[in-house]
Amino acid sequence: MNRREFLHLLAVASAAGLPPAARAESEGQTWYDVPRFGNVHLLHFTDCHAQLNPMYFREPHVNLGIGAQAGKPPHLVGAALLKHFGMRPQTRAAHAFTHLDFARAARVYGKVGGFAHLATLVKRLRAERPDALLLDGGDTWQGSATALWNKGQDMIDAAKLLGVDIMTGHWEFTLGAERVRQVVDNDFRDRIQFLAQNIKTADFGDPVFEPFALRTLNGVPVAIVGQAFPYTPIANPRHLVPDWTFGIQERELQATVDVARAKGAQAVVLLSHNGMDVDLKLAARVTGIDAILGGHTHDGVPAPVIVSNAAGKTLVTNAGSNGKFLGVLDLDVKGGKVADFRYRLLPVFANLLPADREMEALIAKWRAPHEGKLNEVLAVSEDLLYRRGNFNGSFDQLILDGLLAEKEAEIAFSPGFRWGTTLLPGQAITFERLMDQTAITYPHTTVTMMSGAAIKNVLEDVADNLFNPDPYYQQGGDMVRVGGLQYAIDPAAKMGARISDLRLRGKPLAAGKQYKVAGWAPVAEGAQGEPIWEVMARYLKSQKTIRPRALNLPKIKGMAGNPGLA
Repeated sequence: MNRREFLHLLAVASAAGLPPAARAESEGQTWYDVPRFGNVHLLHFTDCHAQLNPMYFREPHVNLGIGAQAGKPPHLVGAALLKHFGMRPQTRAAHAFTHLDFARAARVYGKVGGFAHLATLVKRLRAERPDALLLDGGDTWQGSATALWNKGQDMIDAAKLLGVDIMTGHWEFTLGAERVRQVVDNDFRDRIQFLAQNIKTADFGDPVFEPFALRTLNGVPVAIVGQAFPYTPIANPRHLVPDWTFGIQERELQATVDVARAKGAQAVVLLSHNGMDVDLKLAARVTGIDAILGGHTHDGVPAPVIVSNAAGKTLVTNAGSNGKFLGVLDLDVKGGKVADFRYRLLPVFANLLPADREMEALIAKWRAPHEGKLNEVLAVSEDLLYRRGNFNGSFDQLILDGLLAEKEAEIAFSPGFRWGTTLLPGQAITFERLMDQTAITYPHTTVTMMSGAAIKNVLEDVADNLFNPDPYYQQGGDMVRVGGLQYAIDPAAKMGARISDLRLRGKPLAAGKQYKVAGWAPVAEGAQGEPIWEVMARYLKSQKTIRPRALNLPKIKGMAGNPGLA
């Protein structure tokens, strides 16, 4: 037992007789006791998806790694994750990083995240760390009703008040290139640097944003390089960013790192929205990067993965989602290079951190005009409603059932998004909680006649995106959720051969037969249809009470014993 663990146990024991508020304050003092180390300090959050208030968020019970990625972070869930990182079960940390016994533990440990609580933590850490930079990994302006309605302005104002120094992006681009440019040129001017070395103009290949920032921190020149989501025009509507190109751009990244080093950077950090598997491969191939602070795949990874490359080693991290975590990276730079480091990924427990009053007031201001609509009760759930998992989640199942019923379809598809909050049994499904799952700028529902062959091709394409053994061909997200249709999947099989045994009502799907398929979130320009939240609001009101329902899951082949499957 180290000193910090001893002090933590001592504080818990001594506080046992105190009232809840005092007990929480005492525990918070030790839980967030992170001694300063070194001379370069970076704070990092990512993928908060516009969640300004505390909420519940359940980590996945299925996050499969394939091939060389099997059995390694981030593809560990539940007990396997706890064992790998030496964490005890049935603790606050176990609750934060796993799905285990989620509903019970959530009632014990309370909600997570919330910008007012995050602000308190940031201020506390910055008070102990002079010149600390706060880095935002993107997916900040999308994911809530209010952010959709005000085009991300509530989040933009919150980021400025929080003290963000640098950010990169992904879902921000679904607000359109013009909106992003407007924010960067006006709201962020002289406040927040928006970095993306991998976004160029489609005509001449000119940089759209600054590729890196060079800051002097406690006398040490440090470069932060920005890497936006490489597959934005594929995963999201291309017509929203018609004049920009994206991509991993590995050679350009190496050149950018080399330029930063030539300009005197003694430490180089990549603020990345690639996804962790992509970052792990990148770290082995691009030299001169000391650390990658990553996002996109929403992996809450307690400790960095250290990757060797031709010129040294790179730390690779991923800081979860929904404002649930704050990464703290301390570097000790000596003799012009990083000599040592310390890293902590801190869960943000709302009941351990008092709310920052200024941030609380800002949030209340933006919510005030919409409180009535946000708090509209659509139904009450008797089930735990969550999204994360490679193949389905209970809230996704609810959406699928709603599409099947409201659109009178035989089959339903719902995107494998990884954002969306969790509801405990007995909680009301308000309009706000519905929008947590659906708040996008292309929410149209569709009804299409598709052949059995076309349906199989859709499933094969998404499976390859998720399970391709080469991370550079993975785009993040999870498997498309499927309603009405049963199938089997072999994640380790080759492209085009992963999906088999497709059945509808017990009968094999006929390749040449047409089926009525409902879906939502089409990326094609000009798509029309009733917004998904209107469809689901109507369905939920008709149901009134949401009882536990079985998830429509594929038969998974070849994955027995995989520690990414609980």
